[in-house]
Amino acid sequence: MDWDKLRIFHAVASAGSLTHAGETLHLSQSAVSRQIRSLEESLSTTLFHRHARGLILTEQGELLFDATNSMAKKLDAANARIRDSEEEIFGELRVTTTIGFGTLWLAPRLAKLYEKYPDLKIDLMLEERVLDLPMREADVAIRMKEPSQADLVRKRLMDIRMRMYASPSYLEAHSTPETMSDLQNHRVICQNANSFQVNAGAQLIRQLQEEGVENFLTVNNYFGVLQGVIYDLGVGVLPDYLTRDFPDLVPVVPTALSREVPVFLAYPEELRHSRRVEVFRDFVQEEVIAYRKLKRAAESSNVA
Repeated sequence: MDWDKLRIFHAVASAGSLTHAGETLHLSQSAVSRQIRSLEESLSTTLFHRHARGLILTEQGELLFDATNSMAKKLDAANARIRDSEEEIFGELRVTTTIGFGTLWLAPRLAKLYEKYPDLKIDLMLEERVLDLPMREADVAIRMKEPSQADLVRKRLMDIRMRMYASPSYLEAHSTPETMSDLQNHRVICQNANSFQVNAGAQLIRQLQEEGVENFLTVNNYFGVLQGVIYDLGVGVLPDYLTRDFPDLVPVVPTALSREVPVFLAYPEELRHSRRVEVFRDFVQEEVIAYRKLKRAAESSNVA
């Protein structure tokens, strides 16, 4: 098959439109259309269903798009390795993690990384779905469980727990809950127990339900839970990595505590020698070490 025609097909399939693909490729719509017709004729099949709202891949088109998509990701990986330099750190690095960890722990620290490497471009992909690193949906992942995919380099960064927190002003107005049963008199802010989240968090929420807690405000990510706590809406179930950056949070109900959740950094084996991955990995590890020291110091002062 003609590589140029495959490149044009991939652009059209991705855009769902001859016009938009032409803009991306800097070709006229008619030129793109001719190339697609020529590719269909060479394969003796129809690749797109045409309708007023755009183009939809046929079954045969889906098969070809899967192949070109895989090719594009492999070319991206090769391009990344070729562009990496021993002296310079530049280019895009796609980092995926959860919404909570990305917004509340990682993003506030990235300014330090940019100070060292101003030409590095981070594409921060925040979602609960686990992206496929070997298929190059992302370059680096930080996840709340050990990755199960093969051919990954992985590093355990730290362990976290889910705890109960409230604001000082909320506790002043509503009293401080000491036990699980005390929470029956409070609104609990958390993720829905059935939503996609770390199992430890879901188990803690179910434990609260078993203790008779009925008044819940559910939010689909920890950033929203934190906002609810800060604005005095109730007592929140939150990860303890927030305590360093949000020192006004008051931990309550010491028995309402999840098991430890491991936090892993992972990246594909083929990017082991990527300088961009290396500097990001080292940066995160340094920040974790600093975070641990400050957390230990704070815990020691509280005990004293």
